[in-house]
Amino acid sequence: MAKVLALNWWALALRGAAGIIAGVLAWLLPEATLFGLTVLFGAYALIDGILSFIVAFRAARNHAHWWPLLLEGIAGIGVGLGTIARPAVTLVALLYVIGAWAVITGVLEILAGVRLRRSVTDEWLLVLTGIASVGFGVLLFVAPGPGSVVLASWIGIYLVVFGILMLALALRLRSWNGLDIPDQSGASGS
Repeated sequence: MAKVLALNWWALALRGAAGIIAGVLAWLLPEATLFGLTVLFGAYALIDGILSFIVAFRAARNHAHWWPLLLEGIAGIGVGLGTIARPAVTLVALLYVIGAWAVITGVLEILAGVRLRRSVTDEWLLVLTGIASVGFGVLLFVAPGPGSVVLASWIGIYLVVFGILMLALALRLRSWNGLDIPDQSGASGS
């Protein structure tokens, strides 16, 4: 899996850049309507899911561990399309949808990060990204009543942190040569 992620570092970099851009927009436009916030989040989740799905497909083609990336992609695409299709969703429902997506994505990122850590010494960025995702999701479940301005700030903070961590991981994987890592795509069927 480490080699597949290293070869597709650009997809992780795009995910990070998309997160940072979406986060900054959420900060700059805190009074945006719920509809605007819904479309912004839905587009981000859809792009994130598509890019995860692409990396999962490439990992499967290379007989590498692919299922956490596939599930993350399916979750992102499903949440993105569902959010865009129903922009009139209430704020509380949107909070729960975003919170569930963040927790699911975070758990899958932690699983993928633990697997990556078996190949790359002291690799913690993907696990930290997953922890940030789970933490953000839990915050949304604990405090579902804040207004859209607070929601925009929380989403902005989460997306910028996620984006920075994902970009750092992408840059680390881009510069990694992979020569010291044994190939784990053998007969184990991962």
